[in-house]
Amino acid sequence: MDMYHILVVEDDQDINRLLCRILTDGGYDVRPAFSGSEAVLWAEQYDYDLVLLDLMLPGLTGEEFIAQMRKKKTMPILVLSAKAGLEDRVNVLRLGADDFIPKPFDNAEVLARVEAQLRRYKQFSAPAGSGQGLLTHADLVLDRESVRVTAVGKEVPLTAREFDILALLMSHPKKVYTREQLYENVWGGEYFGDDNTVNVHISNLRSKLAKASDREYIKTVWGIGFKMNDQQETL
Repeated sequence: MDMYHILVVEDDQDINRLLCRILTDGGYDVRPAFSGSEAVLWAEQYDYDLVLLDLMLPGLTGEEFIAQMRKKKTMPILVLSAKAGLEDRVNVLRLGADDFIPKPFDNAEVLARVEAQLRRYKQFSAPAGSGQGLLTHADLVLDRESVRVTAVGKEVPLTAREFDILALLMSHPKKVYTREQLYENVWGGEYFGDDNTVNVHISNLRSKLAKASDREYIKTVWGIGFKMNDQQETL
């Protein structure tokens, strides 16, 4: 069994200790951090497989930590916060968080969501030779082995979740995926009818692709879901 390394960023010492115990009992190697600034130092020194992050931190906030990490890191970031309003959740997802758990939290749910994120991340970061090679659509190229996406020859930096969404759509370019199907395939969990998580990741993915090319690669099929645009429609 692989040993996964998790960075727990929470300024409340009791909650930090509890989260570390939950994860340690679950078989994970855990590093605690008590501020956003400390978390950045650890994240820059070591490659963690997942970050469990509070938002209301001293110094560098959780939102600022996400924005900084997403410039250079693709590991899953699971936000755990009392700031659980719709606007707060949408904001952190847009910044690049992969999931959100409101406080107070259930211990078993935290562990289950961590397991789901790491399961997807393991597939995303599989070593060369284990993938299915190149996927192409018009001038969009996705390389499963190097975990790299280019549009019109320009590299498009994506998070693990965005890469998974694009890989799924490009694997079956004529298939229309409902939000439920995308969530269950990409997040690996049961869909509870909250469209915001999928919508925000699709929006982020489109925005990043648009920076490289004027083509519209992903089509919204109103009332159903999303698919790759027919190649002639992307011209």
